[in-house]
Amino acid sequence: MNLARIRQDQTLAHVVPLVAFMLIGGGLTVLTGSLESVFRDHVYLSWWRRYPEQWIYPLQTLLAGGLVIFWWRQYELKWEPGKLLLGAVLGAVGIGIWILPTQLYEWWGMTEEEPGGWKESLGILPRRDGFNPGVFESPMAWWAATVFRFLRAVVVVSLVEELLWRGFLMRFILNPDGDYWKVPFGTFSWRSYLVVTALVVFIHSPADWAAAFVWGTLMYGCAVWTRSLLACVVMHAVANFLMGWYALSFGKYGLW
Repeated sequence: MNLARIRQDQTLAHVVPLVAFMLIGGGLTVLTGSLESVFRDHVYLSWWRRYPEQWIYPLQTLLAGGLVIFWWRQYELKWEPGKLLLGAVLGAVGIGIWILPTQLYEWWGMTEEEPGGWKESLGILPRRDGFNPGVFESPMAWWAATVFRFLRAVVVVSLVEELLWRGFLMRFILNPDGDYWKVPFGTFSWRSYLVVTALVVFIHSPADWAAAFVWGTLMYGCAVWTRSLLACVVMHAVANFLMGWYALSFGKYGLW
């Protein structure tokens, strides 16, 4: 298969960016994870050894973003303001539900780091450990890390996830043995709803499962109601932007 044919392959265009994104992140995290616990407290070591996420995330962003650009012409991203507005509203509602559990932790004045039981299952946790650009003393480094983190979450993640989950998988499930690209975007079926939503839930940590189920349901609804892939991307982008703002503003780095 030559490069031109690869570039015209809709299935590869919708599947490969997220697969590459996850393989890059997962593979490098496994390779560096065991070392991170050893190096984290060694203040004399270089930042890239103590905080590998600070270079893994930008690498994911550049490589997955490059793949999206490579296949850009294969995506149905139509500009329909009314549908995009609905997507933005659903994104704000969805992320409000997602961050509510950890906000309840603060409102209830909880002091246990890991409450356990039903509270932990619902994500009622402090969520303070995670990606924190504050590890850099240089303002320039802080801004570079933060900008790349938002670029990753708001642009790249929103695109690669919606391309695969909604753009490809919702169709594929309905006609796996035929030409699934002829299935109109946003076609409803209980089977595709359950499969896609379950996968969205299980790629997140257990503390986020309840919120991810609600989120996945709203996102599936956005696809069905708007019949617009771009509306789903906008919903995801708005949600991730608000989550990033909340994480930085309130020290909830474990959310992102």
